[in-house]
Amino acid sequence: MMRDDVGDLAFRSLDSLEGAPDRLGGTPGPRESLVAKVRRYAPGVLIAGLVALAAQWLSEHYKAPVMLFALLLGMAVNFTGDDPRCRPGIDFAARQILRIGVALLGMRITFDQVRSVGAGALTLTAVAVVLTILVGWLMARSMKLRGPLGILMGGAVAICGASAALAIASVLPRSETHERDVVLTVVGVTTLSTLAMILYPTLAAMLHFSDVAAGMFFGATIHDVAQVVGAGYSVSPEAGDTATIVKLFRVALLLPAVVIVSLIYRRSAEAHAKRPPLIPVFLIAFAVLVAINSTGVVGDWIRDPLQDASRWCLVAAIAALGAKTALGDLAKVGWRPILVLVGTTVFVAVFVLAGMALMGGWPP
Repeated sequence: MMRDDVGDLAFRSLDSLEGAPDRLGGTPGPRESLVAKVRRYAPGVLIAGLVALAAQWLSEHYKAPVMLFALLLGMAVNFTGDDPRCRPGIDFAARQILRIGVALLGMRITFDQVRSVGAGALTLTAVAVVLTILVGWLMARSMKLRGPLGILMGGAVAICGASAALAIASVLPRSETHERDVVLTVVGVTTLSTLAMILYPTLAAMLHFSDVAAGMFFGATIHDVAQVVGAGYSVSPEAGDTATIVKLFRVALLLPAVVIVSLIYRRSAEAHAKRPPLIPVFLIAFAVLVAINSTGVVGDWIRDPLQDASRWCLVAAIAALGAKTALGDLAKVGWRPILVLVGTTVFVAVFVLAGMALMGGWPP
C-alpha cells in the first residue's frame, strides 16, 4: 500500500537512484508474481513508451534533439506522475529502463575505435573530461550550490550530455531536488549542444582547421553524440568520422567516471538505507558489452538492434523523468546552475583549443 500521500510525491524521493526504494507501493516482494509485476508497471511504462514514440516522430520531422522532445512531452503529462496507477511504472522506466539503456551503450564502442584516435588526442580528451568535472564541482561550490549538482552538470558536459547525466545521477546521493536537477541538466546540455552544433563549424572555419582537426574539436567538446555527428559531417566525411570516434572515446570514459563518483558518494548513504553496490550492475554490463563488441564476432544484425534498443531505453527514461517533474519547480532554480552549465561548456572548448594548439593540431 502507499506509504506517502500522492500529493507529497513531487521531488521528495530519489527513486531513480541506485538502491532507493519505490515511493509508491514499496519495492515488490520476492514472491510477487510476474503477472502482478506486469500489471503494476504496465500503465506507467506504456506512458513513457508512447511519449518516446511521439518524441521520435517530432525529432525526425523537425530535426531537433529527440531527448529534448521526450523531456518536454513528458513534462506535459506530468499529471500521470501523481496518479497511483501510473507512478510505479514511471518510476520503473526512470530507474531500471534507464540502466538498461546505459548498459547497452557498450555496443557502440570498440577498443579499435579508441586506439585509432591516437595517444595525443586520447590524452587531451581524457584530461579535458576530468578537469571539466572538477570545474563543475568548483563552480557549484563557489556559488553555494551542492557539490553533487556540480559533478552532475560537469559530467554531462564533459562526457556525453543527457546520457551521462542520467548515468551519473543514478549513483549520486539523495537530495530533495535531485530530479529537478537532472531535468535542468538535460535541458541545459541539450540546448548548449545544439548551439555548439551550429556555431562550432563556423568557428573551425574561422580558425582554418583541417578536417581532422575540426573533427577532433567537435568530438572533444560537443555534448551529445547526435550533435557531434551533425557538426562533423556538415564539414566533411573525414571530419565526421574523426568527430564520431573521439566522441565515442568520451562515451567510453562514462564507465570509470560513474564508478569513481559512486565510490566517492557511497559513504554518504544513510546508515539505515540500503547502500548501492560498489560497482552498479549496469556499469559492469556496459564494460562487458564493450569487450564483446571489440572482439568483432558480433554481427550488425545483433549490434544494430541493441544500439537502437539503447537509444529507445534512454528516450523512454527521459520521458518518464519529465513525467515526474513539475515545470514550476524548474523556475525556482535561479541563474546559478545555468551559469555552471555555460561555464563548463566554455571551459572544455577553450581547454581543448589550447591543447590542440600546444600539440600542433592547428593551425594545419
